[in-house]
Amino acid sequence: MISPEKTPLVEIKSDLTEKAGVKLLIKREDLNNKLVSGNKLWKLKYNLEEAKALGHKIVLTFGGAFSNHLLATAGAGKLAGFNTIGVVRGEKQDNLNPVLKRVTELGMKLHYVDRSNYRKKMQPHFTQDLERNFRNFYLIPEGGSNHLAVKGCAEFAHTLPDTFDYLCCPCGTGGTIAGLAKGLANNSSCKVIGFPILKNAFFLEKDIYSFLEDSSFQRNWQLIYDYHFGGYAKKNDQLINFIHSFFKDYSIPLDWIYTGKMIFGVFDLIEKSFFDRGSVIIAVHTGGTQTAGVNS
Repeated sequence: MISPEKTPLVEIKSDLTEKAGVKLLIKREDLNNKLVSGNKLWKLKYNLEEAKALGHKIVLTFGGAFSNHLLATAGAGKLAGFNTIGVVRGEKQDNLNPVLKRVTELGMKLHYVDRSNYRKKMQPHFTQDLERNFRNFYLIPEGGSNHLAVKGCAEFAHTLPDTFDYLCCPCGTGGTIAGLAKGLANNSSCKVIGFPILKNAFFLEKDIYSFLEDSSFQRNWQLIYDYHFGGYAKKNDQLINFIHSFFKDYSIPLDWIYTGKMIFGVFDLIEKSFFDRGSVIIAVHTGGTQTAGVNS
């Protein structure tokens, strides 16, 4: 199946971190696989193992026209020997954008659904229509978040060093932070900080508890809602200038949908003395630079 490469922890030294008395490290999970990078690899790992165990040859999932999840699923399917189908939100375009062009190069078949019907994708009749069209597929939800994704992200958490104080990650559907929180449940000294990239994403708390499958789970995580920059795939000059400056200083590309927003937030919180002096902070680079890189 798909396996991650070992990735480095890179220290980010700056006047800001020195003044605040904190140590900031970036876990370069964007380098863990050429085709399926970042948290997507961990979220897909056990889903694909389950698909294989159930005898499926086709994996079907959902996403927008610039979806990093579609790209990761196409790459993972190619590596693991699955045919892949991407249900794409929106009307078919005559000229494919770079993301959709790449997923088709990786063997993914595209099925377009208008936005009105796409919102009904979790309803039984929608799934039944897909089953009539494509038959016997393994379904992975949009964003890849389910209990098997949580299992994979918890496994990733076990690869981190034994001693640190904060683990930061961007949040879309909540599966990654749920897995990290679960994987670090026995580490009483560490708190997981999530940075939602959706505007008004207060529903995420409920979803995260649902992924954890335990209402009594120790609350070792926190969401900070202040760094969405207007919502999913929204950006402004402040964010883009930060991403360019960060790349210039550290040669690490950030995307403006997920990781760029999270790193911006971490820097801002350091400046605001959110993190205790003497703290070790690990920020997880969750990939995504294929679809929204430093030059965007």
